[in-house]
Amino acid sequence: MIGMIMFGVALLMLMLGFPVAFTFGGVALFFGVFAEGMDLFAFMPYRIMSVMQNTTLMAVPLFIFMGVVLQRTKLAAQLLTSMGRLFGGLPGGLAISTILVGALLAASTGVVGASVVAMGLISLPVMLAHDYDKRLATGTICGAGTLGQIVPPSIILIILGDVLGLPVGDLFKAAVIPGIVLVSLYIVYILVLTRFKPETAPAMPDDSGLSRGKEIMAALLAIIPPLALIVIVLGSIFAGIATPTESSALGGVGAVVLAIIYRQFSFQMVWDASKDTVKVTAMVFAILIGATAFSMVFSYTGGDYLLEEWMLQLPGEKWGFIILAMLVILVLGFFIDFVEISFIIVPILAPVAEAMGINMLWFAILIAMNLQTSFLTPPFGFSLFYLKGVSPPTIKTTDIYKGVLPFILMQVLVLALIVIFPEWFGMSSSY
Repeated sequence: MIGMIMFGVALLMLMLGFPVAFTFGGVALFFGVFAEGMDLFAFMPYRIMSVMQNTTLMAVPLFIFMGVVLQRTKLAAQLLTSMGRLFGGLPGGLAISTILVGALLAASTGVVGASVVAMGLISLPVMLAHDYDKRLATGTICGAGTLGQIVPPSIILIILGDVLGLPVGDLFKAAVIPGIVLVSLYIVYILVLTRFKPETAPAMPDDSGLSRGKEIMAALLAIIPPLALIVIVLGSIFAGIATPTESSALGGVGAVVLAIIYRQFSFQMVWDASKDTVKVTAMVFAILIGATAFSMVFSYTGGDYLLEEWMLQLPGEKWGFIILAMLVILVLGFFIDFVEISFIIVPILAPVAEAMGINMLWFAILIAMNLQTSFLTPPFGFSLFYLKGVSPPTIKTTDIYKGVLPFILMQVLVLALIVIFPEWFGMSSSY
């Protein structure tokens, strides 16, 4: 039972606010020395070296760099301005524009925090100025901003590909349809809501002085550059021309080219983007090394065998396991980050899923969709904090909490559809 106690202690410390990487490493060191002594950690240098030599994980800093550079090009501002003019005349048009821009930013940057902050700074004041309901405005921004978790190129898909031993390109392909369905569901929700409650999202009067043709042309000019980058990065992967790691390098170069096009390029900008990339990458890899030590001790103490044996005896067999696994990840997402769940919980669940003959690609997409919800769930959803940090004082935390509830339910609905009807999404639940 040492492994299970160790797992419980780690979760308790995380909920108390201790740093993630040091929590996993510290708990592993304490219980490892207690169980075996320092000799147990003799192989840790080799495990760390294998992490550092992992070519799949090389895509993580490169995609982060691409996202940070694009964030600094005022890409979101131009997209939101153009889309707002295009759809603003419709009830809920600004909300629809925010969702579409969120999808484009997700596919071109994949950085949730950058998307939420950018749209919070640009879109939220405009929606509030046009008498949008606070809850609808904040919920739309948070929901659209978290699309970067499921829409490729997603950092979480790269991490899951490494943890589960799956080709990242296959994960990117499998995530396209769920991402499109989720975006479509968001838009349908806005249209239905404004049909019955138009006062929640009034139409925006056209004061730009542009003809309809010029508005469409301005929107196309704003969309084409990031869309071209998306096609180049994802198209090279889907066509088999480049690996995800190679295409991430291509994306980094493409982001710099877009910065030049938008006249935002400077060596200072590249330096600042590089520093931000190093900070985020160091955080991810520090957690990964701590999780590696934790997994090693957990396996040595027999915790994985005990958990696997218990899960294999669940009622309902495969479906009982899937339901329990999704509930566990959903509940943990209320309290801890997607990175910790990916590096600690997923490796524990993966052997059980394989033993039950579950299609691991389908299982990975279920996890990714579930982890996206963790960005929205109170009290520790990161998107809620990002938006609150850039919101005016009139926006209360409770407004944001209430606003994200419909979007959480829609994400759970899509997750349930993928579970029940995997063939609709081009997948199968079994090998």
